[in-house]
Amino acid sequence: MTRSILATCRQISRAAALALALVLAPSFVLAQTAPAAAGAAAAGAPASGAPANFAPDRDYRIGPEDLLDITVWREDAMKQQSLVRPDGGISFPLIGEVLAAGKTVDELRDEITKRLEKFLPSPVVNVAVVKVGSHRIYVIGRVNKPGDFPAGRFIDVLQILTMAGGLTPFANENRIQIIRREGGKQTIIPFSFGEVRRGIKMEQNIILQAGDTVLVP
Repeated sequence: MTRSILATCRQISRAAALALALVLAPSFVLAQTAPAAAGAAAAGAPASGAPANFAPDRDYRIGPEDLLDITVWREDAMKQQSLVRPDGGISFPLIGEVLAAGKTVDELRDEITKRLEKFLPSPVVNVAVVKVGSHRIYVIGRVNKPGDFPAGRFIDVLQILTMAGGLTPFANENRIQIIRREGGKQTIIPFSFGEVRRGIKMEQNIILQAGDTVLVP
């Protein structure tokens, strides 16, 4: 009789312990994963699926709404980030207004350097585009990630479709259109993904221009 009571008590204790473990398990997992998540956020880790930072090449032409980082060696007071205004200009210490739009980073650096030589001996200037806000390519229609994408380097149609996550199963891959505006006129350029995928008429895979819209029906 006594042994039966003790066995019953042990079974009740085990069941209670199991129930308590199930209640505490989510809290324990959350407590273990929260520091790791916080550490990733503090380190600036991008969210899942977030695109990597875009780095324009040396031939990129600066445009309005681009963010520039400008430094002068040994002149910390002149270090600044400048947002290119809609008129294409920026302001810089000592030299005042500078037209940035339409120039490469090297051309803008050379101009700032030349104008600073009136005030500083042998200035060493560095210019970098830290955020592209002007030149964009737009992808709409039946792609997995429609939106706008930076166009600071040579990007062809296949590359922009890849950046947009590829075509959905319902896309008409042979009737894709590139819509381009030039001189106030709109031009429609056809693109057949099926042909290019088979290596046919590869000239369709053109280099896109800033402002182009890729329509996937």
